[in-house]
Amino acid sequence: METGTGDEPLIGFTIGVTAARRREELVALLQGLGAKVIDAPTVRIVPPAEDTILRRATEQALDRRLDYVVATTGVGWRGWFAAADGWGRGARLTAACRAAVVVSRGPKAGTAVRACGLREVYSPGSDAGDEVLAWLLARDLRGRRIAVQQHGAPLEGFADALRERGADVLEIPVYRWGPPDDPGAVRRLVEQTARREIHALTFTSAPAIGAFLDTADEHGRRADVLAALRADVLPVCIGPVCARPLAEQGVESVWPERGRLGSLVRTITETLPARARRELDTGTERLVLQGNALLVDGRTIWLPPVPGAVLRALAEKPGWVLSRAELLRRVWADTRTDEHAVEAAVARLRAALGPYASLVRTVTKRGYRLAVDP
Repeated sequence: METGTGDEPLIGFTIGVTAARRREELVALLQGLGAKVIDAPTVRIVPPAEDTILRRATEQALDRRLDYVVATTGVGWRGWFAAADGWGRGARLTAACRAAVVVSRGPKAGTAVRACGLREVYSPGSDAGDEVLAWLLARDLRGRRIAVQQHGAPLEGFADALRERGADVLEIPVYRWGPPDDPGAVRRLVEQTARREIHALTFTSAPAIGAFLDTADEHGRRADVLAALRADVLPVCIGPVCARPLAEQGVESVWPERGRLGSLVRTITETLPARARRELDTGTERLVLQGNALLVDGRTIWLPPVPGAVLRALAEKPGWVLSRAELLRRVWADTRTDEHAVEAAVARLRAALGPYASLVRTVTKRGYRLAVDP
């Protein structure tokens, strides 16, 4: 099928989106750059105003004087105050924070604090929770009441370290994660990742990664998914904290210097084509293979996932003969697949290529090669 102009930097790539928050924006950005997007949020955000656990924690925090209040994220802080306003507790929460020492984790949280008419006493230049923790631990915390605004997953070890110094810590769980609205979509994304039918996976939170891997576990695909993420599927995270669950599994991911959606998309456009783009010279034409698309004179020929993977494998060694067994090893993760699958995929590839079907040559009793200048 031929569509598009081929000018978009992500044309030919299929990218999985696991985000719950602002996912429509991320999907639109990627599609605007030519990517096909698999939209499968792996978690659901519980709206703060409807969250009975958040309301109970807020009431407990307001029950007595607070000594310290920690703002960990800008969006979480704003969500907490908006929910409190809806419950008729906004003025009391503002007064309680004004009487306490407010500490913010980085510039975005500090901006949200000031937008509420408050001032933070301390804020590090980065979003590192370790610096905030060190600042608090340098003080006498015995008997002090500390409210820590959480966002999604709690900061690892943060509250426990404060309690060890004698503080009474109240965790305020803003934007808790719940199970996804569409578990079937997550399951399909796991399968597509395991079969290496997508080229990149985006993550904007550590819980999203955990939920994705849990789904892979449930369906016996964890090993296949991790193998794909270590090789052919590029994991792209919003930042290093988000990437930790993958790093713990030995999976290297990429992330932007700034934790913004625009920066994340820019990282994809800089990284993905550089590792999955091949130029092919037929002697009369120069073709570009990118993801599952062949770009020819401003036109785009989209290829099905498996035939596209076969063409990419052949393009890694242009002009060389690859045996059926070698193609089977490179393209199919399922070791039970036999060589007849290779023949069927090559037939589908030629059909999809249309007038360029002759690019894929059969070498009798040996395998297949691309008819291009190596």
